[in-house]
Amino acid sequence: MRNNQTLIDGLAKWNITINEKQQEQFEQYYDLLVEWNSFMNLTGITDYEEVLVKHFLDSLALFHEHPYKEKLSLMDMGSGAGFPGLPLKIVYPDLNVTLMDSLNKRIKFLNEVISKLGLENIVAIHARAEELARKPEYREQYDLVVSRAVARTASLAEFCLPYVKIGGYFIPYKSGTIEEELKEAEYSFNVLGGKFEEVKTFEVPNSDMHRTLLVIKKVKNTPKAYPRAGGKPLKMPLIKQIKNSLI
Repeated sequence: MRNNQTLIDGLAKWNITINEKQQEQFEQYYDLLVEWNSFMNLTGITDYEEVLVKHFLDSLALFHEHPYKEKLSLMDMGSGAGFPGLPLKIVYPDLNVTLMDSLNKRIKFLNEVISKLGLENIVAIHARAEELARKPEYREQYDLVVSRAVARTASLAEFCLPYVKIGGYFIPYKSGTIEEELKEAEYSFNVLGGKFEEVKTFEVPNSDMHRTLLVIKKVKNTPKAYPRAGGKPLKMPLIKQIKNSLI
């Protein structure tokens, strides 16, 4: 086993511990990531120490910053190479996880990781967010919907909030200054049944990375018209400039 002290020490700073099996699962995950990345574009980060910090630790910030409850249902929207959903599943085995991505080759990779790591109560789904949200078995069924996808918050809100059950949360991972982006997204939260609660900013252990989690609570049902089809959430996000924003 490689020296994974960076991961162990980083988690210790958040009062999180992992056992030997979980350490081995992270090792297997890393090996599969590098292997598959050699013939398809999963990540630009392949150095072992960098993956531990910039992918694994960064993904695991969620429950350091947001209360964890047993047997939560979580959807990772636009999961890509499995971040943050897979690291969260490894550390919190009782999570019920859905990894969703629009590229089937990524789903094949995710299924390989799930199989090789022996993970249970986790599925990887090849779908577009606009289409899957029309199915009652997915719409408003999740306690948490998270995403590290690179998109404007207003667009992510339209993709993600339709999947969150009332009382649940949509929590996107963001970086850089987000004040202006957050102000412009306030309108989309209101339209889609969400209510902005707070911004949580943190530093990823053993790095100089500053990250932000936005916490949006689902307070009412999302209107059936959303998410809109035809790429509209990205092309025409639900934005309304509000001069006297409460955020």
